[in-house]
Amino acid sequence: MGNCVVKSHSHVKDDDSVHHVEFASGKVHLINTKESWDEKLEQARGDGKIVVANFSATWCGPCKMIAPYYCELSEHYPSIMFLLIDVDELIDFSTSWDIKATPTFFFLRDGQEIDKLVGANKPELERKIASVNVVPRHQ
Repeated sequence: MGNCVVKSHSHVKDDDSVHHVEFASGKVHLINTKESWDEKLEQARGDGKIVVANFSATWCGPCKMIAPYYCELSEHYPSIMFLLIDVDELIDFSTSWDIKATPTFFFLRDGQEIDKLVGANKPELERKIASVNVVPRHQ
């Protein structure tokens, strides 16, 4: 199980978003703003979906390793909303979630944390996702 300690946010940022391709493919929604976070959580609440939020970093080796698997899981579990937050893009927001290491996965129901996983642990991530997987209510 790997993770990267978030020491500072002084990493060099490149402006092209090419590095997000492998991080947010499949049915993973890339969150760039606090507004888009609120919008997705509201949407999930309305649909009765559990949210998995992956706080990640492009410079983090374990994050890169688990990103394709996270995207794959998003295809296998369509009743769950998968989000990706780059800790360097949303520094204040990530700090408000007390992110100490990446990747950190939060499992949310109605915007409230119901579970958490720190580190790129594939079996544990799938186990937790499977355990919260419920078919959403129909509107």
